[in-house]
Amino acid sequence: MARPSLALGTYGNVYTAKYGDVYRARARYRDFDGRTRLVERHAKTKGAAEQALRTALRDRARVDVGTGAITAETKVAVLAEEWFESVQKQDRSPNTTAAYRARLDKSVIPGLGELRIRELTVGVIDRFLSIVTEKHGAATAKMIRSVLSGMCGLAARHDALDRNVVRDAGPIAEATPKKQPRALTLDQLRELRSALRNDPKAVRRDLPEFVDLLMSTGARIGEAAGLTWGAVNLDEGWIEIRSTVVRITGQGLVNKPKPKSKSGYRRLQLPSWMVRTLKQRFDDQPDDAPVFPAPLGGLRDPSNTQADLRDAFKAVKMDWATSHIVGRKSVASAMDSAGLSARAAADQLGHRHVSMTQDRYYGRQVAETGAAAILELLDT
Repeated sequence: MARPSLALGTYGNVYTAKYGDVYRARARYRDFDGRTRLVERHAKTKGAAEQALRTALRDRARVDVGTGAITAETKVAVLAEEWFESVQKQDRSPNTTAAYRARLDKSVIPGLGELRIRELTVGVIDRFLSIVTEKHGAATAKMIRSVLSGMCGLAARHDALDRNVVRDAGPIAEATPKKQPRALTLDQLRELRSALRNDPKAVRRDLPEFVDLLMSTGARIGEAAGLTWGAVNLDEGWIEIRSTVVRITGQGLVNKPKPKSKSGYRRLQLPSWMVRTLKQRFDDQPDDAPVFPAPLGGLRDPSNTQADLRDAFKAVKMDWATSHIVGRKSVASAMDSAGLSARAAADQLGHRHVSMTQDRYYGRQVAETGAAAILELLDT
């Protein structure tokens, strides 16, 4: 009767014998391609030879012999490139993809790249993330943890790791408690609008009406920069958020034809004062022309605009303010103060979730959330 085959990923009896000046330990191992191969290791003592063989057999169970692409012996730097190649094929924001690339080049590959995948243990990951947190802060460490989790998940799918070890690493401690969200009241928003209109430098940079759009919609700065006349309905008084300006390496500024996320697609009713502003700006421009171009023409760079806004806010004694505070946070706070629902506020801002853990609704095309009526009060 024929001897039954070994199960995949298992080995038979270990045989050890003296071989010249060393000991040789051998065993038959059935690889995941179905073939049984003889594996052997040598050492100066019988015990050391057997231990070396068992270690090799253990690690061999993580090796994909069929493809040879990602194995337990593959270096982490190679795994990083394989994972990033898969990320590039996904429908991700160019900014997110660029951020992942930066984290790989600046942290992951310099810090772990020379390790073999089999050497990625929970302890190694935990220590690495602790060092990153100490040097660069919790936010950077969390992104790197996400990158490492994707990499280890890919390794696990190739049987180069027996599990995603990042999931068992300890939590990343926040260095300091998160600050309470800060927003401007309606009175402060009115004062800011007036101050910007009276600031020649801000006017020269076309900031007052750009800030008006942020205040009247809660749009992200990239979404405001990406708003085109084809997405504006002056008769019915609404705009559609359906693109966002991003800078892509090798291409420059691009008006990406989709917002940050699926839930970012939305139609927003405007306060009447914002409609009047847009009617005054409109001069029979084509549909693909930006509503708020750069002062010298072309797409407005969100990064440069952020810097201009910091200067403008500082000039009017609001140096703590940001585009997010002036626009998104203040609009949400105004809606909350008026008793509008958290769902309505999430739809206004293009959030997928009402909170970090609740409500899975997304992709709404909402024309009326109640924000426009409340923000009428900003008119002066």
